[in-house]
Amino acid sequence: MTTSSPLIIDIAGTTLTRADKQRLKHPLVGGLILFARNWESRAQLTQLCADIKKVRRDLLICVDHEGGRVQRFKTDGFTPVPPMRALGELWLRDPLQATNAATACGYVLGAELRACGVDLSFTPVLDLDWGDSGVIGDRAFAQDARVVTLLAKSLMHGLLQSGMANCGKHFPGHGFVKADSHTEIPVDKRSLKAILKDDAAPYQWLSTTLTSVMPAHVIYPKVDSRPAGFSAKWLGDILRSRLAYTGAVFSDDLSMAGARLVDGQEVSYAQAAVVALNAGCDMVLLCNQSVDGGQAVDALINGLSEALLKGQWVPDERSDERRLALLPATPAPVWDALMVSAPYMHALDLLP
Repeated sequence: MTTSSPLIIDIAGTTLTRADKQRLKHPLVGGLILFARNWESRAQLTQLCADIKKVRRDLLICVDHEGGRVQRFKTDGFTPVPPMRALGELWLRDPLQATNAATACGYVLGAELRACGVDLSFTPVLDLDWGDSGVIGDRAFAQDARVVTLLAKSLMHGLLQSGMANCGKHFPGHGFVKADSHTEIPVDKRSLKAILKDDAAPYQWLSTTLTSVMPAHVIYPKVDSRPAGFSAKWLGDILRSRLAYTGAVFSDDLSMAGARLVDGQEVSYAQAAVVALNAGCDMVLLCNQSVDGGQAVDALINGLSEALLKGQWVPDERSDERRLALLPATPAPVWDALMVSAPYMHALDLLP
């Protein structure tokens, strides 16, 4: 019997179907990720999250909710959080005010999501803004790794105040390459020394603060021929051993172009999941594959089940411990009480 539930899947609509419930009950499924299509209103989102927890209390409900252009819920009371670049720009004028504003952003973002039943937002972005990456762009705090680290740590402090864990992404850095890993396979030809000195530095400086990390679907050929999320060298030798990171590791979306080629060959979602898990990921995401009936989601679940039976993947008990550690340990705030609470109103005033 598996001791790990590594799959993070999605659902097509704003309510759970019978098929959704069946998939979420599967022991290999450990959570799901929400998108804007799963949103109609706060009441609907809150009910959806409650229904998910009725299926299994341990399911981790995740969302990409960073602020700026990556914020899935923006209406019906949700505060539009500024892009992280706004905090970096504030830093140039007043560094200490910027760190306080970053904490306020983290608290507002985390508290509003938690009041609706969401457990985890995949934030903050730790990529450096080298000026060439359109997919990262204003999602990054700054180009200076030290500024990124301090602002991210401040934002994570706000998340912690709201009772939410965090996820630093995209290890060891997606900001240097122009290509978008959603549609291409970016290649970063810099040396390991250069990457560790700049882009990966926040991961070492935040090794005691990060509760989860998401690697990049980027190939760094001077280190490994595989993208970081499929590389035991990046995840085991560098992230775990060299940078002393002990938290959870999520793969990025396995449906992205950057995840479909492994060692030069196109692979299935299940094969990609096995490679990512064997490389050191604790959980793997498959996004936007439920909208046409979910055949790809079922194929992933069945394929990983088969790989488990054949011994092609051996679950790590620590992986599920790391997943469960990301679930909030404190009761979620009630929305109406949150809106009039002094810490929340103060945090709103501090947003840039």
